[in-house]
Order: sequence, then structure tokens, then C-alpha cells
Amino acid sequence: MDSGPLAVRLAVRQCINTLSTSRDITEVTEALRTAGRYLSGTEDDPPACQREEFARAHYTKLLQFLISNLNAHWLELLTPEQHMDLWVSLFLNGPPDQVLLVLLDCVNSCSMSSGLERGLDVLEYFLQRGRLSALLWATCQGPPPANSPQLRDTLLSRLVALPDLLANRLQEHTRPAFQPLHYYPLLARELSVALERTCQALRDGVDCSLCFVAQLLGKACVQGHGKEMFGVLVPRLSALTQSDFVWKRVCWQLVESVPDRWMEGVVSGLVQTVDGSAALSRLLGNVVLKNKKAQFVITNKLLLLQYKYKTPMLQSLLGYLAQDSGRRPLLIQVLKALCGTWSSCSSVKHSPIEQQLYISKALLICLGLLRDSEVLEHREELLQCMLSGMQCHLDSSIPRVHHLGKVVGESLSARLDPGGTRLQFQYELDTETKELLSLLSPPPAHQQPPETLPPDSRTEPAPKSPSSEREEGKAGVPAARPIKQHSSDSELDSDDELTPYDMTRDGELGGALAPRYIRDCLEALTSSEDPGKVEVSLGAAEGLIKKNPAATREVSVELVKVLLHLEDRFNTQGFLRLRQRAMVSLTVTDTLAVTGYLTTEFYSLNYSLRQRLDILEVLALAAQDLSQPTSANSAPSKHKPPPLIQPVSTETAPDLQGTAQHWRRVVDQRIESKTRRFGKGAPRTGSSAAPSRFAPVAGCFFFPLLRNYDRPQVTFDLLGSDHLVLGRLVHTLGVLMYFAVNAPVATQMGKALLDFVWAIRYHTDPVVRQGVLFAVSAVLLSVPNERMFSELSDEMLEARAWLGDVAEADPDADCRGLAGQSLLLLEKILKKSIGSPSLGPNDQALQL
Repeated sequence: MDSGPLAVRLAVRQCINTLSTSRDITEVTEALRTAGRYLSGTEDDPPACQREEFARAHYTKLLQFLISNLNAHWLELLTPEQHMDLWVSLFLNGPPDQVLLVLLDCVNSCSMSSGLERGLDVLEYFLQRGRLSALLWATCQGPPPANSPQLRDTLLSRLVALPDLLANRLQEHTRPAFQPLHYYPLLARELSVALERTCQALRDGVDCSLCFVAQLLGKACVQGHGKEMFGVLVPRLSALTQSDFVWKRVCWQLVESVPDRWMEGVVSGLVQTVDGSAALSRLLGNVVLKNKKAQFVITNKLLLLQYKYKTPMLQSLLGYLAQDSGRRPLLIQVLKALCGTWSSCSSVKHSPIEQQLYISKALLICLGLLRDSEVLEHREELLQCMLSGMQCHLDSSIPRVHHLGKVVGESLSARLDPGGTRLQFQYELDTETKELLSLLSPPPAHQQPPETLPPDSRTEPAPKSPSSEREEGKAGVPAARPIKQHSSDSELDSDDELTPYDMTRDGELGGALAPRYIRDCLEALTSSEDPGKVEVSLGAAEGLIKKNPAATREVSVELVKVLLHLEDRFNTQGFLRLRQRAMVSLTVTDTLAVTGYLTTEFYSLNYSLRQRLDILEVLALAAQDLSQPTSANSAPSKHKPPPLIQPVSTETAPDLQGTAQHWRRVVDQRIESKTRRFGKGAPRTGSSAAPSRFAPVAGCFFFPLLRNYDRPQVTFDLLGSDHLVLGRLVHTLGVLMYFAVNAPVATQMGKALLDFVWAIRYHTDPVVRQGVLFAVSAVLLSVPNERMFSELSDEMLEARAWLGDVAEADPDADCRGLAGQSLLLLEKILKKSIGSPSLGPNDQALQL
């Protein structure tokens, strides 16, 4: 009977009674030694059956008693050596799962005192002495017991949430060892040790289970700690799986044992951390074929739904699918899904540009990983994707999307038909374009792993730089140089000693003379076939228009008509700028006539989109020039001609000046250097007020552009396919509205503009929506506050709600930013107007 459970129970009860009542330090230390013998395995200790019974039924009870007596008097009597060997060892030598649960319960139940500090010391010892690895290894030994699922779930939750539990209890007194930056890397190292012991056990023929470890990893990742965990695990596992097949099987089993609800966190964390597709293949194995959740995450979510990852991650992920023959069908499936998304007009219109760039990168990487036979097999589908996708991208009014369609379309054409006719576009080779073009060539790691390459064939000899050639020449190795062989005749005929003429001041002979009158300029632009004459006439047009306004008004409409239809037949340098400035000068000089012509021709037939855009640009620039204040110096005035005989001054007669510096100047400089002045500021120049030249004619610019926007024509459908012109029109109207600030007609313009843009505020093209937001901001800035609240209160109430929706839910980032700025501007105007007696009930509702 003494060797059975009864003897263990009696011994534990006697130890607890002694520790509770005795004040003799000798009895206390003996009781602690008696309890400690059940945790060690020496010859003098109790037999194994009693130790197992103690660990199963009495160890937790003893720990709870020790924790509840953290303030006992006998703890103060123990020496530091006795404290570690007798008391702390009871927590470090027993079953680690029971110890961890009891210590965490102690932290949650104890108040701030010395007893809590002792408990935290023991918990810190527990983490530092490798007890976590012992706990994890204990869960890996054999199948999990069927009668303890609740205990395992509790243990799993406490392990993952230990920093949060302690931080909630200790607040600012949390120790560094319990903080997430220290704890989760420690947990990853202990997990690595447990996996190492598992590998050794498998080599010895012992069965192991990785269910608990996989659940621990999955739960830590889903709670946002995957970066800290994989930052420690991935480098070690990548190195160990290169040559050890047992480690590969352990890693595969570890990932496959993760529950489906946590699979996404583990897979995405691994994909982001692992460097290269070969290492990713060694760690993941064929989990993408065995687990539907992992397959959905890898082939769909990480590629089509999320777009926050970098290009190397895309190369690793798609290279992982391409490395194994069993996974290559998934690569084809991913390619088709990417093609469908890239060629979808709805996706191009409603997706952010960052996501479109991400999908384009993934598509090009997939194409680079395909074999030639696979390209031929799916050529028709890829060709259809290229045609439809290019049409959607080239129809977009966003320059970056337009540019993206050119690059991807050209790359697709080159891959589908390497030896035939391929598409070629003109675009700027910026950093983004170079990266896209380089993705068609897979990294060397995908073709031949570095570890299998012999040392001599890994790198090719690089071409030597000139500096290295010079160094080799100095070292005694002569560099190869071309041998010059000159005959004696060539040496005599050499012209090296002939001095060239100075031609820096020479000019071109036979150049056309610039016209001196505006009618001559009009005639040259209309009928001349001489490139030089057309060029000088176009360059002199702006100056002639400003020099003689009266003569310009006689031919202003005819000249602007010629300039609007003028083509760059002779490849004139700066043609577009010169033509535009001439048209702007004409509009400023003869505003009513030219503006009436341009606004009428904007909706006329037989005009290209480029000409209509030119009209809008000229009107906006002319409005800007007219809205600028004119000073007395720049105002047009009749200057008197200089007199034929000018008086001689001291500057023009140095012989009358005497010395280089007059004595008066020397005296003034000395007085100035010795004089102290207080409060001398910068000289102030008064600015003279001048009436705005744009305010009287603002309506002539603005209202004709709103006349026929809803009337489709044969070659011009503003509300249909020509959304680029629509976006520019809305932006131009906003510019005109902004320059009409303080104009009498500003309120009517603002109301008309809001009515116009309100019908197109949900346009599918982001350029149009950006123009609408700019126009609303221009109305807020230009219309006086009192007129806005008295006449536009209903419109402002609707605009406020609409701006809030756009700032939250618009797919375009620029639209969200503009909506937020407009909303802040509206709120600022409302705050300034609070308390104004002129506000009506609608305005008060707007403020609410």
C-alpha cells in the first residue's frame, strides 16, 4: 500500500501541512526536498509509478498551494541557493503545461505586491530555461490524448496570448521578456527546437504528432504575429531542408496540419518571408494540391484580391506553382484568371491603378514561366485576352493605365509570336516600365538552383572595366590594344595641325524675314509653302498680336481659325507651344469675338478630339491671363518716342566724371557704415488696385460650353465614348469658375456648374469624377458664402453627403483624396458661417 497512490497522497499532504504551519526552516527545506524528489529521476527518488501519479494528480495542487503562499514568512528565510534549488526548481522540473497554466492564473489573481513579483520571476525563469520547448515536445510525443481537448485549447490560447494577458494585468509594468517583440521570436526558437527533436525521434522510429504545434503556429499567425514567428523559423528551416528529406517531410506535415480557419495566415506569412521559389517549394510541398483553403489563398486571394505584396513575392509564389509538374495545371489556371481580370473593362474602370499594376506583373511573370508548348496550346485564349485587354487599357483616359496597356500588350505579342510580327508602341522607359519588361525573363533560380551549380559555372567572367585594364597593365599584363599601321603618305597628309576657323558668330544665310504686320503673318500661315517663313511667322505671331491690338481685332477670328486648323507640316520646333500662345494672345486681345468663335466650334462637326482639347486649353489659359491684375507699368499706354538728341550724362561721359568714385559717394558710405537705425524694415511698395478683366466676360467663356453637351453627333459623343474630352471639359469649367471669384455672375455660374456635374458625378471614368470634384471645390472657393447659403443651400446639402460617400468608397485614390479635401473645405466654410444672422432654416440644417 505504501508504494501506491495512497503513499503519494500522504506525502504531498504532509509537505503541504509542514509548509503551512511550521516555522522551522529545517522542516521547511526538508518538505521542499521531499516534494522535489517526485520530479527528478535519481536512484534515491521514489519509483517511476509514484512519480507519474504525483505528476498526474498532485503536482497542480502543490503548485497552487505554493502560488497562494507567495508571501509566506519562510520564503524570506531561504538563501538564494536554496530558493533556486528547492523552491524555483519545483516549477522548472515538473510538467511544463501545468506550470504555465498555474503561473498565468497567479498573475491574473494576485494584486500588485512582492508575491506577484516572485511569480513573475518564476515565469521569466520558465521562459528563459527552455521550458516552452519541453512543453511543445511533450505535445508532439504520440497522438494527443482523447480526454483533454479543453485543456489543449486552453493551453493553446494561453501560449499565443501570453503577452496580451500579461500586458492587460501589468499595464506599464510589463517586463521586456513578456513583450511581443521578445516573446514571439522566443516562441519560434522553442518551436524550432521541438521540431528538431521531432526529426530525431522520427529517425529513431518513434511516431510523433504535429497537430498542436501546427495549431500554435496558425493561431499566432492569424493574430498578427506571423512576421515575428517566420522571421526566426524560415531561415533555419530553409537551410535544414536543402539536404535533409526528414526535415522536408516535417515541414510539409506541419503546414498540412494547420486547421483551415488558420491556413491563410500561415501560407501568406510563409510566402512573404521565404526568399525564392525553391525554398518555398521545400517548405510548402504540395499543400496547394491537398488543401482547398491553401489552394484558394495561393491561386486566388494573393494574386487577384490583394495587391500589397512586392514583385519578389510574386516571383516566388508563381515560381512555386511552376516548379513541380503536378502544380503546373494550377499555373495555367492562374494565368487564365489573370488574363480574364486584365482584359475586363469593368476591372480597368473600377480597380485602383496599384491593383492593375500588380495583376499586370503577375501576368507577365506567368508568361515568362510558361513553356513554349504551353504557349502554343493556349495561344488563342491569350491572343483574345491581349486584344480585349489592350482595347480596354488604351481607351482609358488615365495616362498610367494607357501606358500599362502598351507595355503589357507589347510583351504579350512578343511572347505569343516570337519570330513573327509583334506590336510596337512608343513609350517612356521609366523604372516601372523596365521592371515590367524584365518580368518576362524568369530569374535564374527558377531554371537551375544555385546549390546544384558547380563553383566554376555559376558566374561568367564579367567584362573588364577600363580601370581594371589599367591596373592589369601596371601589374605587368599588357592590355590588348589596336595596332596602328600608318604609311608615310598618311603621316604627311595629316591635318592635325590645321587650325579651324572661329564660326561661333556665324548665322544661317538665306533665312526668311519675320513679318512686321499681322496681316502678313496671316497670309504666310495661310498660303506659304516655305518652312522657314511659316516658322518665323508663327514665332512672331504672339508679339505682333500684342504690339498692335487694333489691327489684330480686324482679323482675330480669321487668324484664330487658321491657327486652330494649322498642322505641323514642316516639323517646326516648339510648334504646339507657339500655336497655343498665339491663340491665347488673340483671345485676350479680342475676347468676345474669339471666345464666341471657339465656344461655338467646340460642339461643331468635323473637329478632332485634339482640336477640341486645344480649344479648352486656350480658353483656360486666356481666363488665367485676364484674371491677373495689371500694374501701371504693364498697362498698355502710348510711349513717346525717344528724342533724337539726348543729353550727355555722367555715365556716358567718363572723362567728365573725374575719379572713379566721387568724394560725395565716399562720404555717404562712411556715414552709412557708422549709423545705427532701429526699426528699419524693408521698403514697401504699394500695390495699386485694378479691376478684373475676366469678371465682365466670364459668362461668355462659361455658359456657351454648357449649351450642347447632351447632343451626340456623328463624330463627337460627349456623354458616351469621348469621356476624355468630358473630363477635360469639366476641369476647364472648374478653372473658369475659380477665376471668376468675386465676379457678379459667379453665383449663377456656380449653380449652373453644380447642375451640370450632378448628372455625371457617378461616371465610370475616374478622370471625369476627378473633374467633378475639382469643379465642386472651385464652386466652394468662388461663390460668396452668403450667396452660397441663401441660393445654393440644397445643392450644398446634397454635395456634403455625396462627398462623404466618395471619400470612403470610391475605388480611385485620387478621387478619395479630392473628396476629402472638398469636404474639409466645406466644413471650414460652415464653421466660419456659424452664428450668421442671414442663415435660413435650410442653412442651419446644412450645418447640422
